[in-house]
Parts: sequence; C-alpha cells; structure tokens
Amino acid sequence: MRPIRRVWITRAQPGAARSAARLTALGFEPVVAPLLAIRPLPDALAHAPDFVTVAALAFTSPNGVEAFAALTPDLRDRPVFAVGDATAQAARDAGFTDACSAAGDIHALAALIAATPPDGLILAPGAREPAGDLPALLSDHAVQRLPVYRAEETGAAVPADFDAVLLHSPRAARALATVLTPDLAANRVAVCISAAAAAPLAALSFAEKRTAEAPDETSMLTALGKSAGAV
Repeated sequence: MRPIRRVWITRAQPGAARSAARLTALGFEPVVAPLLAIRPLPDALAHAPDFVTVAALAFTSPNGVEAFAALTPDLRDRPVFAVGDATAQAARDAGFTDACSAAGDIHALAALIAATPPDGLILAPGAREPAGDLPALLSDHAVQRLPVYRAEETGAAVPADFDAVLLHSPRAARALATVLTPDLAANRVAVCISAAAAAPLAALSFAEKRTAEAPDETSMLTALGKSAGAV
C-alpha cells in the first residue's frame, strides 16, 4: 500500500472546503474534487406544513440546516434535534437557539427524539432522497419530511494522483463506484463514514477499506491515520 499523503475529498461544497482545511492542518495534501453538488429546492416551502403546528425540527446533515435556513427566518425558537455535532453546530450558526446532538447516525437521532418527544409535529428538512427514513423510525410520533435540497452527481474526473479517498455518505460512495475502475483503486485506501458508505465499494479492489468508528468526520480522520509527510 502506498504512503498516504494526497487525500481525495469527494463530498460536496461547502463541506469539502472544511474537510480540506482539516486535512491540511494534519499534514495531508487535500485533493478537492467533489462527486456531489448540493442544489437547494427553491419551492420547498410550498410543501411545508403550517409552521404554527411545528413543535420541533430534526436535521440529518448540515446541508439540510443550511438549505432550510436560507428559505425562511422562522422557527429559530423551536428545539432542534441534530444527528451529530457538526449538524447541531450548523443549526446554532444559523440562529436556532436550542440544538442538541445525537452524536451518531439516524438511529441515534431517532432514539434521542423518542427519549424526549415534543408535543406536536416534528419537521425534518433534508434531502429529496434521504439516506434513512426518520418517520419510519419514529412511527409513534408525528414526523414530516420536507425536501429542501437535492444532491446531484458532478461527473468530476478521477484525480490524476491520490493515495486515499474520503467517503462522507453512501451517495458519494455510489458516485465513486461509477467513475473509479478497479485498477485505479488498487494500492489506495478508502475511508468511509459508515458501513453503508462502504457497501457500494465492494467491487473496487482498494488496498484497504476503513470504516470510521462513529459516523462523523473526526472519526474518519482518526481512521485515516497520520500523514506520510512531504515527498
């Protein structure tokens, strides 16, 4: 396996830039070539419920927070349930005054909500094609999805040189599987945020596929390990 210096970031902007800054600080050379782009849905609120009925919000990604916050200044006083710390911080940055983190995946988010359910509708702004089904996990509670963005494949070319690739979502992994040939995966490392993100890579002959112990970027960087340093 080749030493890890150059790390391909496949996630969409603006998250890709944040990941690049973290990698640089750790001594890696980030290669930013997003396989996904986030496209807000400008007419999303046409399908929203009456905000008076909304008792709380549930977010499964910073992208959902940012897209929803750009659509309306309302509901900033409602409690926010966030899937992880980065999503909770994005909610605070957007002006939501009460945001708590499940520090996990969508199952952890559902458990957090079930432990302290609000009295009323839980609005879940997020992707048009979500990775998980929060309403199904909370079938005893009133949860309504609200698609506020879509993720599109960019068709970006595979970088000419990289040693490892970061996969922040199953969707990014599926996009990678369509553009990366088995021979280009050889001698390289894939670092995945979850087992679900690793699954689409089964046919690719990476030297190693590493899965983060927790579904967050900090755990991904731990799995990546230390930089081999400059050539």
